[in-house]
Amino acid sequence: MADIEFRVVSDRREGLLLELGRLIVASGFTLQRQRMTRTDEGVVLTMVVRGPETNLLTLEDRLGSHPLVQSFEASAVDAHHAGAAPAPEPARARAVSEPRVEAATAAPDPGRVEALLGSLAREYPDIFSRVLAFEHEISPAHREATTRYAGTRLGAWIYKRDFALGARLNLADSVKHIALPAMRQLLRDTELDGDALRIKSSPFTGIGLHRGPSCHFLRGCLEGLFNEPGHLGRPRVVETFCRNTGADACIFTFGT
Repeated sequence: MADIEFRVVSDRREGLLLELGRLIVASGFTLQRQRMTRTDEGVVLTMVVRGPETNLLTLEDRLGSHPLVQSFEASAVDAHHAGAAPAPEPARARAVSEPRVEAATAAPDPGRVEALLGSLAREYPDIFSRVLAFEHEISPAHREATTRYAGTRLGAWIYKRDFALGARLNLADSVKHIALPAMRQLLRDTELDGDALRIKSSPFTGIGLHRGPSCHFLRGCLEGLFNEPGHLGRPRVVETFCRNTGADACIFTFGT
């Protein structure tokens, strides 16, 4: 469960809390507390909600498209101050033998990711300008882990949106029938290369932010696609070749 604070700006006070409360409940969340004030911006409604993290993109998408909402911001709430149990750390794929050039990175910054996710849902699949700007804003120590975590959240959302009603596929078939079409929505030149995925034009290479493999957001997105169904466990996703290190394409391989 996640505790999220929303700061909503509206031009109307009447019915605002009631309307948004319905969206919160319909998205599987509960309203913990709220505060409404008038500022130079307009009516500002601050709400702390609690609910399943997997439904957060849906809630943010509904808030962003509601006619009473002019703008909103979302941030993670410190579990200690919210009176909730600490949220579990994001699951990570088990490491395999892959070259590491950059120094070990710090943990992801979930609060920064939560503020990004609503925009990704609204702009999908044209998301890369937003993600690249986000990556530039993250400090180097947090950049890899945070962008990868953002990718896992988006991958889980894509799975629920487009593939949740399909059959329970094994890993090889999931690569062909879930990962390949999902990645082609984002990057049309994604190809199947045996049991791997080959991407010729990743936007994350050659931008000067990483010295080694650089497609951490895409790796996270693939992890989210595979982890969300549950029956596959947590397959390993490895970027075995990257254009950022001189390869002619970025290649992702998968294992259990």
